[in-house]
This record gives sequence, structure tokens and C-alpha cells, in this order.
Amino acid sequence: MKMPTLRRGLLLLLPFLLAGLFASIACADEGDPPARVARMSFAQGKVSFQPSGETEWSEATVNRPVTTGDRIYTDQDGRAELEVGPFSVRLSQATDVTLANLNDQLMQLGVGQGTLRVTVYEMPANNSVEIDTPNGALILQSAGSYRVETAADGNSTQVTVNAGTLQISAGDLSQTLQSGQAVRLTGTGPVASSNLSVASPDEFDRWCAGRDRRIESSTSVKSVGPAVPGGEDLDAHGTWTEKPDIGPVWIPSDVPPGWVPYRNGNWVFVEPWGWTWVEAEPWGYAPFHYGRWAHIGPVWAWVPGPVVVRPVYAPALVAFVGGPGFGVGIGIGVQAWFPLGPREPFDPWYHHGLNYGREVNVVNVTNVRYANREVGVTAVSGEVFRGGQPVQRGMVRVDREQLAHAQIVAHPEVNPTGRAVYGARPVAPPPVHAYRAGGQGPASPGVQAGMHTNAPVPGPHNVTPSGGPPNRPFPRVFSRTAPAATNAPFAVRQDAYSSHPGRPLEPQQMNNLRQGKPAGPMRDKESLPHASKPQSQSKPSSSHGDNKHH
Repeated sequence: MKMPTLRRGLLLLLPFLLAGLFASIACADEGDPPARVARMSFAQGKVSFQPSGETEWSEATVNRPVTTGDRIYTDQDGRAELEVGPFSVRLSQATDVTLANLNDQLMQLGVGQGTLRVTVYEMPANNSVEIDTPNGALILQSAGSYRVETAADGNSTQVTVNAGTLQISAGDLSQTLQSGQAVRLTGTGPVASSNLSVASPDEFDRWCAGRDRRIESSTSVKSVGPAVPGGEDLDAHGTWTEKPDIGPVWIPSDVPPGWVPYRNGNWVFVEPWGWTWVEAEPWGYAPFHYGRWAHIGPVWAWVPGPVVVRPVYAPALVAFVGGPGFGVGIGIGVQAWFPLGPREPFDPWYHHGLNYGREVNVVNVTNVRYANREVGVTAVSGEVFRGGQPVQRGMVRVDREQLAHAQIVAHPEVNPTGRAVYGARPVAPPPVHAYRAGGQGPASPGVQAGMHTNAPVPGPHNVTPSGGPPNRPFPRVFSRTAPAATNAPFAVRQDAYSSHPGRPLEPQQMNNLRQGKPAGPMRDKESLPHASKPQSQSKPSSSHGDNKHH
């Protein structure tokens, strides 16, 4: 009996998958994407989101990955929460926060105005948390609970340490706060510090404490490990059980008949990972960026895998389907994928090194059967995919015969539109301050203006980028650590994507664009084939507003 084309092709690809995954993909370990990403875990009221390097705003959505350079604003009725491994960041109303830096050792927040709380459940070795304000840089030195309130005019910041230890750095001012201490910082040069009594908890404090209790008492957090964001949301939406040869699994209990992983949500494009899945279920973060999915009888079960100290975030643990002739009879440009099963390797489609390839696959890779390819394939038109539109609105049916002639391919061969970069519907610019350049002259396209090292410069500057409200001065903020460079704007990146459709930029390409140079060619080799020879595509629109829900 003749072996089906797909299975025969997978066996032929096995040596390339394993060898490519752990060898040929590794140009160097430098430039690896961070293993840690923030999760937008709560958004209530009007909460706006601005991706790194952009000037327009979109609606903030739960389960959106948030990374270096991204900015969040909560309006007068707004409240938001970010989960970052062993840290939680919670924003009260009228609060403007930029994630100035997020990597495996540092979380750095830039606060323009408003009130936030940061809970450090555990301070891993060689890690630090920094909160930059107009009146001082705050370095959180231990596990604890911290509150920061920055006035809208940037002239004062109130710092409270409910538990833990915090160091203040502001020019000549250096001060350490312990549990039960609070101060008000005023001015920018020099900065004055005055002691305060710790205020009684208000409604925001009580809400934050309740959110902390959910995490600290969660059964699921214990099952997946505290460094995996979103574990606490599994408690109320499914059950845990033990399966032979697989281990602990979590089975969702509130999904409709016929539910399939990676189908109820949309694709967004986030540098440096590229195509990234955002699940619509409120619990849909941990099971789609860590672990694997198994189809057991009539149900799907999430297999978290071993608990590790440093889990590595993945944009989507799926395999893509394509190959010559795949779209014939279905629709030209159709994009298809299915969830990876237990012990199946994830082959990243973005730049990374040898060690990263091993760490993101914390599974015992024993075979490449792709057990879910016949029961879990989802397909949509290229327009739905590249536009970041909800998948369930534009699904395409793929039958068994079409799948039998398909190949596993490296990644989708479609470039994003502006809508996929923002990930949600556009909103009017919020009433935030306009960032301005730091002390070394005008900001380059890849430098987050408004952030600088400890060199306070008095006096307001009215710098208004496109999409921002006019005449709102943004005071410079103190920082001990130089913030990371933001992305080049999407409008600048578009042409570079066209040379290798579907791939995010490599580090040297992004650096070239930040400096106003051509991106240059990609250097990384891929171990899997492409669906077809790259074809010229019409240049995707960089206008966020032109890519709305239909």
C-alpha cells in the first residue's frame, strides 16, 4: 500500500527538522529573542495599546503579548494588568506606562503619569525591576509589593513600599526604602525627598491584593510553574487529570462542541517573533505559548510538560501546512496550521541561536508524527490571516485528500498589514503626553524618546508625534538603565518584509532600519521548505485605520 504523501514527506523531513532545529538554524546565540514576554491579563474600561515604534493606538485586548517598546494607557474608567513571569504590573485609571525594556534579566517600566502597583512574587537571581519616573528611577531589590503614583504634570511622584526593598536614584539623591516606608519625590533638578506615612489601602489596592491572592492560591499555577503567565486562569475553566505516557493534562470545560486549539482568535505580527497567536478565550494564554495539545478521545487536552525555572515563550506552538498545489481547489493564498502534539518539536521561524532552539523545546522529542494534522487543521484565506482578522469568520474547509498532498512548511508566506501589527481595532489617541528626545539630541526612529539616564533637564518641551494630542509636555524620566531601542516603524519595515514573505526581521536588519539604512539581506537558513516560490505581493497598507473588522 502506497504511503500517503504527507506521511512520506514527514519521514523524509525528520532529519532536516532535528538537524536544522539544533544546528543549521544557529548562526549565533546573540540576538536571541527574550524568553520572557508580558501578557495583557486584564483590561477593563477604556484601555489603549501602542505597539513599539508606532504612533497610532488600538484597543488593548486580553492575551495580547506585550514586549519592549509597547505602551499602555488606561483612561479615566480604565484598569489593566500585565503578567511577566514572577512579576505582576497593575495600572489604575489615567495611567501611562511604556515597557521600556523586557528581557530575561530586566523589566523596566517608564511611567508618564498615573498610579501603578508592581508585585514581585520572586526576584530570580541576576534579575532586576526598574520603574522610571520624572522624579527618580526606582530599583526594586527584592520580592514585595510596591506602589508608584506620578502626577500628570510630572512634578511629583509618591513611592510606597508595602513589602520589600527599593532604591531611589535621582541625580545626587540616593535613598533606600524598606517595608512600611513611603516618600514623595518632587522636582527634576535637584530632586527633593520627603517622608510620608503609608496610606490606608484604597479600592485599587484591594483589587490588586485580590488579584495577587488568585495567583498565590492557584492550583494550576503550582502545576505549570510560577514563571508561566496565566496559569491561575485555568482553575475555573477546566480540570486536571493524569494520562498514561503523557503525564498531567488540563482539559478545558467551557468550550463548544467541535472546539479546536488555535481556532478561536487571530494572528498578529510582533517583532522579533513575527506571526503570533492571540487566543480569544480569557484563559487562552499559557496553553498557546507553552506546552503542547493532545487529542484524547473526543476532547482536547493541554500538556504543559515539565515545570522549569525558566520557561521559554513561543509565539504559537503549531506547524504550518502548505506546499506546491496546496491552494488548488481551496483558494490561492490559503494559510493552514495545526497544534503540535506531545514530544513534537517546534521549529521557530524567527532568528535564534542553538541554545534557544534547545530551550524552547523542553520536550523529549521522540518522533515527528504530527498526530494532530488530521483532527486539528485550521485554514483561512490569506487576507484573513495577513489582516489579523478573527479566524472563525473566514475559515476555509480542507478535506483529507488535500491534506494528504500537503507538506509541513517553514512559516506562512504572507506579510502583515498594519492591522495585524496593532492586533485590534483602532481607537482615537488617548490624552497622553508627547514624548520628547533625551539629552543627546533628537531621538532616532529606534530610540524611545523621553527616556534618559540620570541627567535631569528642567523645562517643558512640546514635541507632538503624529497621532498624539497637541501641546502636552512630557517631562523626561530618570533611568538607571538605558532603555532598549524600539522597533523601526512598520511603514519603514514593509519593504524589507517583501524579500522573504512571512519572516520577521533579523536583528541586523532592524538595526539597519533604525539607522536609516536599507535592511539588507536575511542571513538565517531555514530547515523546512516553503509552500511555494515567493511571489510578488501588493504592498500591504501601513494605515491602521484601513484594516478594520468586516
